[in-house]
Amino acid sequence: MTKTTQARLSHIALTGRVLGTWLSLSPDGAENRPLFAAMAAPGWIDEWPYGEHRELQAIAALVAAGLAQGVGESPAEAYQRLFIGPYALPAPPWGSVYLDKENVLFGESTLNLRRWLRENGITMQQSGNEPEDHIGMLLLLSAWLAEQHQDESLDILLAQHLFPWCFRFLELLEIHAGHSLYLGVAKLARLTLDAWKTSCTAEPPAPDLYF
Repeated sequence: MTKTTQARLSHIALTGRVLGTWLSLSPDGAENRPLFAAMAAPGWIDEWPYGEHRELQAIAALVAAGLAQGVGESPAEAYQRLFIGPYALPAPPWGSVYLDKENVLFGESTLNLRRWLRENGITMQQSGNEPEDHIGMLLLLSAWLAEQHQDESLDILLAQHLFPWCFRFLELLEIHAGHSLYLGVAKLARLTLDAWKTSCTAEPPAPDLYF
């Protein structure tokens, strides 16, 4: 393995873990509390492998402001509104909502992902009946594949099952975040996944998006 490949996998493992955890779990959960506490201080931008310093400074300011917010919607309430409901989600975090004409969960794209996971002997850790194509779960799986040095499987996962729809999701999350914390998360995820895409050796398809 070349130093370039090793560095790429290390960067994806780090950033995928952070972003996947943020987008999978409420900020008041046990796994997220120490992570958000660390990101409340601006020093983390020196460790983030992607993005210009000025851009990361602006994102860090959004994250810190969201975590320090004392009035209005709390970070946990924002997470509930954006990712759980009960009302319609402005940026649904599941791939099949974007790739299926009927905007359904467990659509054909989810089944294709499930088939690919089975064929490659990969088991995802799911919460309840959560579809496998949840953005947070795919980021965590990407991090795991990077940690296992499975770069070929990683590139297929990214190109075939994440990149075709994730940028539309992040666009909607940025528009509808309504909270500086998740606006910062959306911006950080976008610049990070842009960098992932640049380094990906597999060519992602350009399917029609329906959401």
